[in-house]
Amino acid sequence: MMGMNGGGRLAVRPAFRQQTSQRQGGAMQCLRCARRCLPAAGVLLPALLLAGCVQGPAYVRPTVQVPSHYRFASTPLRPDPVATLAEVPRWWRHFGDAQLDALVDEALRANHDLGIATARVDEFAARAAAVRAEALPVLGYGAAAGRQRTPGVGTGGNYAGLLSASWELDLWGRLRREREAARAELMATEEARRGVALTLVAAVVTGYITLLDLDRQLEIARATLAGRGQNVAVFQQRLDGGALSELEMLQVTAEYESAAAAIPELEQALAMQEHALSVLVGRNPGAIARAGTLQALHAPSVPPGLPSDLLARRPDILQSEQALVAANARVGVARTLYFPRLSLSGDAGSASAELDRLFTGPARTWSFAGQLLGPIFAGGSIAAANQQAEARNQQAVLAYQGAIQDAFRDVDDALVAIQSNTTLVASLERRVAALRRAVGLAVERYDNGYSDHLEVLDTERGLFSAELALSSARGNRYRALVALYQALGGDWATEAPQ
Repeated sequence: MMGMNGGGRLAVRPAFRQQTSQRQGGAMQCLRCARRCLPAAGVLLPALLLAGCVQGPAYVRPTVQVPSHYRFASTPLRPDPVATLAEVPRWWRHFGDAQLDALVDEALRANHDLGIATARVDEFAARAAAVRAEALPVLGYGAAAGRQRTPGVGTGGNYAGLLSASWELDLWGRLRREREAARAELMATEEARRGVALTLVAAVVTGYITLLDLDRQLEIARATLAGRGQNVAVFQQRLDGGALSELEMLQVTAEYESAAAAIPELEQALAMQEHALSVLVGRNPGAIARAGTLQALHAPSVPPGLPSDLLARRPDILQSEQALVAANARVGVARTLYFPRLSLSGDAGSASAELDRLFTGPARTWSFAGQLLGPIFAGGSIAAANQQAEARNQQAVLAYQGAIQDAFRDVDDALVAIQSNTTLVASLERRVAALRRAVGLAVERYDNGYSDHLEVLDTERGLFSAELALSSARGNRYRALVALYQALGGDWATEAPQ
């Protein structure tokens, strides 16, 4: 068991000492059992096989300190703990963009990293099957034929055909612990695959939102450039007519070039984002179609829920726990190194000096043997192997604890990002509205001779900057929603309010 001590630090080592003491007590009990049973092994061997001791502690999920609520949640979060990425409705569909839905489906089919993760699951499934097979008898066959000439005896031959079988008896539970570890490792790779899929979906959705954000910023820059281009043309006519100074003309021209300079940077960022998104969905770098605009995206609502739901939902937490299950089983495997291994082997077949008599009665042959091998002196290697297994188990416990705390932090980070960006968007919308009105008034004052054109330029510059900041804040709010979905482990409950 693992918990938190009074000072907030992890209390792990006493639990491991307790587990070690339990394992040592179980080992001594098995040895006393073996001493009583071995003198009558011929009679009690079946019972010993059925009631063999399994070394190592049974897995118990460590206790963790779970907060009662999220720090920045206006209402408690309650995601559906049984929802998975494969269930409908898929969470990215809440954004209401058909092209985004198509891109995510394409990525889930063709992304190379997800394909690698899936193949890794197949690898560990085959590995688990191989470990299961170790507990079964091994059957084989063999055949031999030869002739030789011996001085004084003459020419002769020998022919043989045999069936063989061997079986290791799992007296101390080594093979059972190996199977337990293999199953846990298989489940860990499956959770890792789910984690890759979740990260992939989040990356595709975030990348698409960034494309729409850059589209909007480029639209703002081009519209600003077009407006300032009209100002340059008007001011050139006034300069030619002697109605304004060259200084004012240069100021207008400089503002035009400032807007023009922003466009190549945005176009480059757009192209690079398209290339990155193309690779994510399994394509060669190229253009990405868009179905709508950033303003047209829907904003999914945040449903109520509890932090403890993450323990049964987040792929990385489940993967970490399966790694802990495997490490716990490996402790039992290491404990069996102290005990002997018992294996049975047998052969049955025919052997004869004449090929035509190979399958007649006198040619029948068989053999049966049992082998008991155990350690006496290993130079401390067995004790070292046990220490390594227990240290890996301790590492797995701490990794599990850390994964849970990281999950809580991810959710709270996403929640505070949603709150702050929602507030920022509202503020920037008010600022943009005010600056648009201010630009109109500044132009009117300039036309009526109440101010110089520098006032107009300053107001227009502020409006351009505020419009770009508003687009970026809207994109950040959507990206924070994606981060929250990812932090919660995928789909929210289907009954979440719209």
